[in-house]
Amino acid sequence: MTRKQWLLSGFVAFTCLASTAAVSGPIENYSPVTAQRLENPEPSNWMLYRRTYDGQGYSPLDQINTSNVKGLTPVWTFATGVVEGHEAPPIINNGVMFVATPMGQVIALNAKTGDEYWRYKRQLPDDLFQLHPTSRGVGLWEDKLYLATTDDHVVALDAKTGKVVWDTKVQDYKKGQYMTLMPLIVDGKVIVGGSGGEFGVRGYVAAYDAKDGKELWRTYTIPGEGEPGHDTWQGDDWKNGGGSAWMTGNYDKDTKTIYWGVGNAAPWPGETHPGDNLYTSSVLALDPNNGKIKTYHQYHQNDSWDWDEVEAPMLIDLQRDGRNIKSLVHPGRDAIFWVLERTPTKINYVAGWPFVSTDVWKGIDAETGKPIVDPAHKPVIGKRVEFCPSLWGGKDWPSAAYSQKTGLVYVPANENFCGGFTGEKVALKPGELWLGTKPEDIGLKTKPGADHFGELQAWDPVTGKKVWQHNFPKSQLFGSVTATAGDLIFAGGTNDRNFRAFNAKTGELLWEQKTNSGIMGMPVSYEIDGTQYIAIQSGWGVDAQRIQDALVTNNIGIEANVPQGGVVWVFALKK
Repeated sequence: MTRKQWLLSGFVAFTCLASTAAVSGPIENYSPVTAQRLENPEPSNWMLYRRTYDGQGYSPLDQINTSNVKGLTPVWTFATGVVEGHEAPPIINNGVMFVATPMGQVIALNAKTGDEYWRYKRQLPDDLFQLHPTSRGVGLWEDKLYLATTDDHVVALDAKTGKVVWDTKVQDYKKGQYMTLMPLIVDGKVIVGGSGGEFGVRGYVAAYDAKDGKELWRTYTIPGEGEPGHDTWQGDDWKNGGGSAWMTGNYDKDTKTIYWGVGNAAPWPGETHPGDNLYTSSVLALDPNNGKIKTYHQYHQNDSWDWDEVEAPMLIDLQRDGRNIKSLVHPGRDAIFWVLERTPTKINYVAGWPFVSTDVWKGIDAETGKPIVDPAHKPVIGKRVEFCPSLWGGKDWPSAAYSQKTGLVYVPANENFCGGFTGEKVALKPGELWLGTKPEDIGLKTKPGADHFGELQAWDPVTGKKVWQHNFPKSQLFGSVTATAGDLIFAGGTNDRNFRAFNAKTGELLWEQKTNSGIMGMPVSYEIDGTQYIAIQSGWGVDAQRIQDALVTNNIGIEANVPQGGVVWVFALKK
């Protein structure tokens, strides 16, 4: 496969059957989801993207632990019947599992047995194309589910039957605007962010009324005329400035503040849009009631490397330098491990260090928190520029995790990948890819003599020291990780199709299971009738497949036959 083919392969979308629910349910005795349950979720459930509003990806269940995890075995599987990248966590609400898949489908299952209750299949337009044909899950509120679709709608489904309650258009997919995220639900508001920065759109975060789908507010991530930050753009660059907000935000329930990650500027070369380009490659602090931007932190200015920072930072209380810090922790795509402090009016820079090797940054200004750029590795117009890490960065969208027991942050990182391209000025054509370089000119390579690529890392966010690291010699690591109170870290993300459990304290590999496909999605943990389960979707595709083709296979010759096709795997200890 050529470089052009792998990039454009993400545009392939599959047309599904009519938008209807094939009901084999309905679900009896469904548990309505309230603000109280989302703010203080039962340990047995997984109802938010990273289980809790703070985004830590931590389960307090400990029945499965370091002493018995070797006895973990599959108890049921469920084939989704869908190809492409399965990136959503299974969502669990008191014995019911909701699985979102590519092609706009949602499946309701009995979380104990794997029996299907109902399935929703969205009718996707024949002319729909986007870079990431996937879904990262459904939000829950009261007796409904909420799905953000790749044809740029928000849909409310009856949780018991899968029938459509309302369907609201957000923007126009024909202009390259689409959504792949799991909606964030806060106090009856369905909050989503748009994708499509590589098509020259203007990013946004928007909220909808959970009852009827009415838009309540919309905040653009690229400030318009008269708005703070507009002066960081020149001319009309802001109108098509990118800044996609395509991952789920996290929420501070105490200060009523949402923290949302924002993507890179468009097109890629910073020379085409001079200035710092707020609020691209940033985290925004938003008021959920009106969408007002309270404050922000920009991870790096004038992005030129496609290093979006769309994964929201984790909210962690840290004891550092003799005081308690309400922190925001973000291992970034820009290869920097960021520790910030969140206050009601400001986000303060605390510390930052590279967690993989990079030649782009000379350091970080201690006063401003701005990284200092090495211009020799910043792409420009008309000249080929090389840089490390690659376009996919030190860590892409797959989520890190924090263990409340060990106090460590676990990062699915990639090392020894580099890239480069020649920037060019290209006129924007709505609905067409707008990178600022030719797809066939994008160079991706590995460092000479590299002995591994994927790294599962454990960092102490207080001291900035790496505690342990597990290397993957023949594979990238492209999957979210989850921590549990059993001192375990669960992760997929490799081209050998394995799902693994590691000792959270030492990094020792304790257990692995071969699955049907590669795992990009997020492991979750839940409990029914006194039994703890671990669940994951296995289904390779999208960026993991592109990294495999462009870097692992083409550059170093490691072939990996990773078949596509989604399967939900559920594990428990042998009885």
